Amino acid sequence: MGIEEVRADTRPASDGAEQATRWAGPSVPVRRCGKREVNELLNVDDPAWPLLLQELSGTDVPVEVLPGDAEMGRASLLQLQVSARSNLGAIVLNCGGLLVDSGWLRIFGSPHGTDPEGLPGLAEINAMPSTFDPDWRPPAGLVVAHDVLGGVFALNGGNPRAAGRPGEPGEIVYFAPDVLGWEALGAGHSAWLSWILAGGLQEFYGGLRWDGWRTEVSVLNGQHRLSLFPPLWSAEARENLPGTSRRALPMAELLGLSRDSCLQFDGTDPGFLGAA
Repeated sequence: MGIEEVRADTRPASDGAEQATRWAGPSVPVRRCGKREVNELLNVDDPAWPLLLQELSGTDVPVEVLPGDAEMGRASLLQLQVSARSNLGAIVLNCGGLLVDSGWLRIFGSPHGTDPEGLPGLAEINAMPSTFDPDWRPPAGLVVAHDVLGGVFALNGGNPRAAGRPGEPGEIVYFAPDVLGWEALGAGHSAWLSWILAGGLQEFYGGLRWDGWRTEVSVLNGQHRLSLFPPLWSAEARENLPGTSRRALPMAELLGLSRDSCLQFDGTDPGFLGAA
């Protein structure tokens, strides 16, 4: 089965409740009609973090919860205008990010400290303003995670079509470095996260992992990902992935190579992939 078919079969399920409550993105005008103060966003009756911790403790997927910066988390919550009731708000507020599968997937939060080799925060990745700006919007949607191959998970904003992206407002989409394009995953942030913790990545990346991948990935720092040669999108890599050579590259450089390849092949700019 090809990777496109594997992805189609292993997309995170999304039920009606998730579709009704998923975050609609910072470019939806109704979210900006009135600024909610940080205390309103923090002091909710049913915060998501305790339930998320239960889910994390019950998963068989290796996940490292990084220490967070509470002040940065509150500032990000205010800028995003999401509450602690959502998983997105809970991660940003309570931790520095999640390293899934030995760092294969890096979900961004609000990291503590200024380690130049550490995992960047959601605010840094999305070039959020240093102080609250009611007019700020992510360029096309909110980048919520990167994978070790240069893949990007983003949360669609209010008008995906105008941004040249598939899916609906508030849906998670994936920039696939093996096909140099965006794919809609059919779920909002909470369903996507539950799918990850249920082991969904194993089959999603089944054709893109090799013997010994975990050892190679676990030694990378928070700023580096793996660059493959021949490139992941090439026929040679598809036919013999274990035979590729792999080296660590800064994420910004790897994303730049993906963008250049997109422009070279069909003239399509994939848009904002994160300010790594």
